[in-house]
Amino acid sequence: MLVKQLVFFFFSLISQFQKSSSQSLYFIYNGFRPPLTDISIQGIAAVTPNGLLKLTNATTRKTGHAFYTKPIRFKDSPNGNVSSFSTTFVFAISPQLRMLSGFGMTFVVSPKPSLPYAGASQYMGLFNATNNGDDTNHVFAVELDTIPNLEVNDMDENHVGLDINSLISINSSRAGYWDKTGQFKNLTMITSKPMQVWIDYDGLTHQIDVTMAPINEDKPRKPLVSTVKDLSSVLFQDMFVGFSSSTALVIASDHFVLGWSFAVKGKAPPLALSKLPKIPRFGPTKIQSFYKNRLPLFSLVLIPVLLILSIVFLVRFIVRRRRKFAEEIEDWETEFAKIRMKFKDLYYATKGFKEKGLLGSGGFGSVYKGVMPKTKKKIAVKRVSNESRQGLKEFVSEIVSIGRMSHRNLVPLLGYCRRKNELLLVYDYMPNGSLDKYLYNSPEVTLDWRQRFKVIKGVASGLFFLHEEWEQVVIHRDIKASNVLLDAELNGRLGDFGLARLCGHGSDPLTTRVAGTWGYLAPDHIRTGRTTTTTDVFAFGVLLLEVACGRRPIEIQNEIDERVLLGDLVFEFWNEGNILDAKDPNIGSEYDEREVEMVLKLGLLCSHSDPYARPTMRQVLNYLNGDATLPDLSPLDLRGNGMMMLGIHHRVSEFDMSNGASSIVDSVLSGGR
Repeated sequence: MLVKQLVFFFFSLISQFQKSSSQSLYFIYNGFRPPLTDISIQGIAAVTPNGLLKLTNATTRKTGHAFYTKPIRFKDSPNGNVSSFSTTFVFAISPQLRMLSGFGMTFVVSPKPSLPYAGASQYMGLFNATNNGDDTNHVFAVELDTIPNLEVNDMDENHVGLDINSLISINSSRAGYWDKTGQFKNLTMITSKPMQVWIDYDGLTHQIDVTMAPINEDKPRKPLVSTVKDLSSVLFQDMFVGFSSSTALVIASDHFVLGWSFAVKGKAPPLALSKLPKIPRFGPTKIQSFYKNRLPLFSLVLIPVLLILSIVFLVRFIVRRRRKFAEEIEDWETEFAKIRMKFKDLYYATKGFKEKGLLGSGGFGSVYKGVMPKTKKKIAVKRVSNESRQGLKEFVSEIVSIGRMSHRNLVPLLGYCRRKNELLLVYDYMPNGSLDKYLYNSPEVTLDWRQRFKVIKGVASGLFFLHEEWEQVVIHRDIKASNVLLDAELNGRLGDFGLARLCGHGSDPLTTRVAGTWGYLAPDHIRTGRTTTTTDVFAFGVLLLEVACGRRPIEIQNEIDERVLLGDLVFEFWNEGNILDAKDPNIGSEYDEREVEMVLKLGLLCSHSDPYARPTMRQVLNYLNGDATLPDLSPLDLRGNGMMMLGIHHRVSEFDMSNGASSIVDSVLSGGR
């Protein structure tokens, strides 16, 4: 008797917990037979007598929705990560005219159990012309689309796509499945035949898989659409799940859901396929009989209507396309016509500047990888935002002038494009990326000392060319490891001339704005705002220490999170008589100790707090090439008035490092030039 009471108490406790929680762990519907207390039917959606969930009917330009009314808890906390979830459903699409389909349907995860403002036709009851593409939608959907829409870049008339806040799918594939032999078989979704779809999201890896197959096939091992996307910023803690669809102006389809199951933190329960309701046989319907009996008259009406609609869609497409690629060329740009590139070419080269092709982001722009459509040449495109037109002409003129330079250790500028409020700079693509990814945080691929020394000499050669060999003096102003790129032979090339300044030999550029990156800024530049070739030498000295030590210019030390300059650390090793202990252990066992020691000391000398004590790049290059011997220096030689190089003991915390900012790049397109 006591055991029965305990069991009853245990199950009562579980029941009370479930009633008090808004979380639905799983549900399953093998058909939708009344009464449906947990399914909300909206718009033209309905439930047939035999248990089919019918989203649409013959009504034109209407939407149909069906939602599970209880909220699903996708996150354990409001700011947490989305948990794994899984769903499967069986659907069928029956066109009212044979092989002429209306628009498709979607499975949708929405913040609310309804979509009252969603549009019909091409919006499939999901979005409308105003909110399509708005990140505040917080909607995730899988579309089963049966009409191609050029406005949202649909691939064809029979595809499955992943949608996030927009009908422009982040990934899509032609409908079909991979059979047991590994062969891909196409599926036509408007055949009235039931098909099963599986949607799985992994909360740890963020992988989204969509799989489909005919109803009589097991779930294929290989998904149809697969992508990695963290949904934590898209979905709220509690969301609602359901289906949406819509009808068009002329041709419509019936969209059916035969069965549906869903689960959070587990696999969706398998459907009992034998218990699912049957799709009704579609003989000659009233609408088909109407078309058959009045086909000549109907053709006279339908063909002109379709022709007019096609022309309207075509005109809209052309107008939107022209607006999308519109460029305004001003008179002053005619002198740069030879290297001015078309935005359309760069857009297609980078596949629309998608995040997948993002190489990195800098102080005032993002860099994308691309392939020119005609020449197949690989490029890197930097998009520079410009909220003000002031100084744009001068900036373009200066950039183009720098682009005329040619040196084996500089990244060549291939061209530029100006469009609306942004500037695009096109560079030669460097296949091995930037130097910084080989130095910090236990990189997967490292460089040995021979390779590092080769990079150092290459950058020094390029910088010497800028300072002394070209027709004008070029002060780079942003020398750092992330701006040193490696070509196919691992040669170091100095790139990103977005902050560079030009001046005549024997004169200084007229600028009083502090620009560059913390850790590379010379104390004299911070005090006065003036840039000279010596400020570049200072930054190059810090780069030498980075390459030799495998450390960042500024590091957090000890328990109080004090930021310490790399030069301080190297100087302390030197002062203790063991400067080689500062070297990066990843440089390998084969290296010249005298060479490493020379680079460390040269780095300290170049980054001396006194600009007059720094060597020129001509001298630096002579030291690196062995054409001159570095002076016999000691720690005392780099002391001055009780201050070591780098302005020590001025710790980084004395500068404005609010919010952890690492750059104080000036606005290169808004004056201050």
